[in-house]
Amino acid sequence: MSAIEASLTRIMETPGITGAALVDAVTGLTYCVVGDALEVGSGTETADAAAAITDRVGRAGGDDELESVIVASERRYHVVQTVRRTGDPVLLVAALDRNRTNLALAIRQLTRHAESVLA
Repeated sequence: MSAIEASLTRIMETPGITGAALVDAVTGLTYCVVGDALEVGSGTETADAAAAITDRVGRAGGDDELESVIVASERRYHVVQTVRRTGDPVLLVAALDRNRTNLALAIRQLTRHAESVLA
């Protein structure tokens, strides 16, 4: 098991998380997926969506880089967290079952994992 896979597997211990992935924010290359890959989605689509949101926020006057995106549907949350590093950033993507998740706690734990996923 790779270090990235081990780190993502620890993320799966957070209640309600059904899948997680680490995606290159520029190319969309998916480095690793654990859990339900279908719920996590395509790395390319995630990177494209994050780039579009970053562009839109920038045009609206936001000078900061994207930190996270949360999309809510009736049954799921889809969370994309930026992981800073030297070079291109990567995205920590998580799918959460809305009925089994405390979103605030999950975001806090994902933020903590984002800081260590590449360590």
